Amino acid sequence: MQLLVLGGTVFLGRHISEQALERGHELTLFTRGRTNPGLFPDAEHIHGDRDGGLAPLRGRAFDAVIDTSGYVPRVVTASADLLAGSAGHYTFVSSVSVYEGNGGVTDPDGPVGTIEDETTEEITGESYGPLKALCEQAVERAFGERALVIRPGLIVGPDDRTDRFTYWPARIAEGGRVVAPGDPAAQTQVIDVRDLAAWILDMAERRADGRWNAVGPAQPLAIGELLERCRAVSGSDAEIVWLDNAYLLERGVEPWTDLPLWLGGDPDYEWMDHVDPGPAVRAGLRHRPIEETITDTLAWHLEHLADPSRAGFKMTPEREVDLLSFTKS
Repeated sequence: MQLLVLGGTVFLGRHISEQALERGHELTLFTRGRTNPGLFPDAEHIHGDRDGGLAPLRGRAFDAVIDTSGYVPRVVTASADLLAGSAGHYTFVSSVSVYEGNGGVTDPDGPVGTIEDETTEEITGESYGPLKALCEQAVERAFGERALVIRPGLIVGPDDRTDRFTYWPARIAEGGRVVAPGDPAAQTQVIDVRDLAAWILDMAERRADGRWNAVGPAQPLAIGELLERCRAVSGSDAEIVWLDNAYLLERGVEPWTDLPLWLGGDPDYEWMDHVDPGPAVRAGLRHRPIEETITDTLAWHLEHLADPSRAGFKMTPEREVDLLSFTKS
């Protein structure tokens, strides 16, 4: 398959590219050539810019396109329209965040969140989901039944420079008293980037269409169980100290950003960890054991401690000690 990946050298795109080459596909990467330019010497590299610099793709034909780097409707419209007559299939990687603002109903064919100013290109917590939904619609207009929309939940694993999930394996491996947020029985959802990449390629290879949620694991996972598995994988002596939602919120701890995977006990956001993986599983999505994700994420973390491109952990050791100072040891 002649495959074009729009953004194929970072995280999900990187894993898609790696697996595409392993499968023997003829891979072309369209990037600005700035991030990890030395990756994948066996692929064709085309340098340009999605925002006004698509000319190098004009006249090129591909069996399939996978778009991992579309966030602004105007930009996605440009690439989809340009490739509609020369590419057989277009996969757009969206997000379950499209459901935010619609009451949390996660039916792929149901309503999505909207934004008053559809021309805005400022990506914020409020605009991200609606803009992704508008990007989806641009691809569907251009490709019709040749369009595939994938809506992942939280993507985790090696090469995740956001550190949104990495915090937990890394912190628990360090040992000591560890602040854990809210209810240990609260459900959480994560999907390993390698499993997602494999399934996206599977779906592109068979020219699947429609909109699909892509979340994991296949069976419900409580955050308390996840943290215990982090402890078991690392062999840590960490003492996990659960602090309730009110205590943390009163002290200015921000859900999701300060402590990853924590939604603050807000019922308006519970849907984010209760998206049904069933349809994607029946369509071939396979999830590796969470222990493997934890192990490989921790190994990647330790290997890339000094990487300046990483977001870093917002919960500092000093702040954690302060939060724990009002609890019994």
